Amino acid sequence: MAKQKKEFKPGTPFSVIFDMDGVIVDNRRYHFRAWRLFARKYGIPFDPDQFRNQLFGRTNDQILKGLFKRSLPAEEIGALAKEKEALYRKIYQSHVRPARGLVKLLASLKAHRVGLAVATAAPRINLDFVLEQTNLRSHFSALLDAAEVRHGKPAPEIYLKAAARLNTAPSRCIAVEDSLPGIESVLRAGMKVVAITTAHPREELCHADLVVDHFAALSYDIFRTLLDRESAKPNRNFKEEK
Repeated sequence: MAKQKKEFKPGTPFSVIFDMDGVIVDNRRYHFRAWRLFARKYGIPFDPDQFRNQLFGRTNDQILKGLFKRSLPAEEIGALAKEKEALYRKIYQSHVRPARGLVKLLASLKAHRVGLAVATAAPRINLDFVLEQTNLRSHFSALLDAAEVRHGKPAPEIYLKAAARLNTAPSRCIAVEDSLPGIESVLRAGMKVVAITTAHPREELCHADLVVDHFAALSYDIFRTLLDRESAKPNRNFKEEK
């Protein structure tokens, strides 16, 4: 017997969860610049391609261990992370803007009673900084940062917690990401994922259900249709991290 296609009934609730860096704000170049200056200060070799492909999108703990090539005491990690993030905010302060098309999209989703959340690997001080500078805080009913989870992206923990905060089953959630660890995190959580091309070219985002260049290419109807569509993407199963 042929498998019956499920239908999306009008009014069926769903939620959309947004990463922050490189998604709700196009700030990757400022984080990149801050990490490069940080590495130079501490005499750490900094390979731009290696950093982008292996470390971008992860927690500061993971990035610092990757840069220093060794484990670091928790207190040292905390101090170094604060130093780097203060440098980032100083560099980015006068450049903070909502991503193209985001404000209009959020207003439309909210009007359709879609649950909205931010789930970021960044520290809370950066999340507050961005939401205050962009005046976007009122759009979101749930905000999750690095301190909310024990296991950062690509583990699915932060997206599963975001779904729980929104009182939405993971299968009824779509997340918007730009990093490879972030996309993996979403898929492990059992959600659909839309990828934004701020950190990687389209060909590197092949695991995503949909790839767009900016939010002006998205709408409530596109999200709704995507959620009801069976995934046809190959190789979506990721190996668990050891």
